[in-house]
Amino acid sequence: MGKVVLVTGVARQLGGRFVRRVLREPDVDRVIGVDAVPPEHHLGGADFVRADIRHPTIAKVLAEHAVDTVVHMDVNGTPLGKRGGRTLVKETNVIGTMQLLGACQKAPAVKRLVIKSSTSVYGSAPRDPAIFTETTPPKSLPSGGFAKDTVEVEGYVRGFARRRPDVAVCVLRFANVLGPCADSPLAEYFALPVLPTVLGFDPRLQFVHEDDAIEVLRIAAGEPRRSTLNSGTFNIAGDGVLLLSQTARRLGRPTLPFFLPTVTWIGSALRSLGISDFSPEQIRLLTHGRVVQTTQMRETLGFEPKYTTAEAFADYARSRGPGLLPPETLARTVDRIAAVLPGGGDQN
Repeated sequence: MGKVVLVTGVARQLGGRFVRRVLREPDVDRVIGVDAVPPEHHLGGADFVRADIRHPTIAKVLAEHAVDTVVHMDVNGTPLGKRGGRTLVKETNVIGTMQLLGACQKAPAVKRLVIKSSTSVYGSAPRDPAIFTETTPPKSLPSGGFAKDTVEVEGYVRGFARRRPDVAVCVLRFANVLGPCADSPLAEYFALPVLPTVLGFDPRLQFVHEDDAIEVLRIAAGEPRRSTLNSGTFNIAGDGVLLLSQTARRLGRPTLPFFLPTVTWIGSALRSLGISDFSPEQIRLLTHGRVVQTTQMRETLGFEPKYTTAEAFADYARSRGPGLLPPETLARTVDRIAAVLPGGGDQN
């Protein structure tokens, strides 16, 4: 008998793609896709079970199908389509994870657990280190939004790992996932016709391509070559960084710098209109940036991304079409303005 894999969050594009990918693994016998709403995309030969992970019924699903591998992908920063809002997202992220872990704890067949987390657990603060490793404590814990959700989720996962030491637990901290099907607060921000920025700041950003996200999830859910290979916490990101100003130029979108209090007000207005989840934590990222080290991803997990940060962003930009200005025209304009400003020769 092959493995029985349960995947949460399959109504989203990334979850659906992972289900279709893991079905092709030779040691996988069955895949169970779980979500509160039916997916609009196909799941290949996987079985779909309509279940809300916030409810105890998820325990019955694990027991009935004798699941041995759980891949929890239903931890997200934005609502699915027009369904619900921030409250529902938080409940699914936090309460849903609690229920799922409680069900896994009572399921003796479960031997492997993979969690889709985020580098947002490190927060974004002015005195942050240049590069975060998996063991670097944040200078300031996230106070709200998706970032706080991920901190709480990882706390519950650590508790589960202590209670079930026989289960191999792998936490993947993804940098911002981008690609043609990207569904995240930052993807929504980059889709705005004009990008509001914080005056005086040009943060460093990292991205991971959605194809690489699928592949590293597959590796984490697979059989390890060594006993500890697929256990632990790993930063996942493409090589290199991009400045926010560089991303705007490559999108062909102008930026509109504001003082920080004004950007905070704009973020509240965008959230109230349902245009973008421009949370305070998102604004901190767009002020101070965040860069993580990926040595453990390569040396311990054995994963090498195919896309660099710049390549992942380029693929996302192509999928969104041209901006208000051709990137070349915008770049020339910015360079001319920078040349006449003090210190203009140092601009990127």
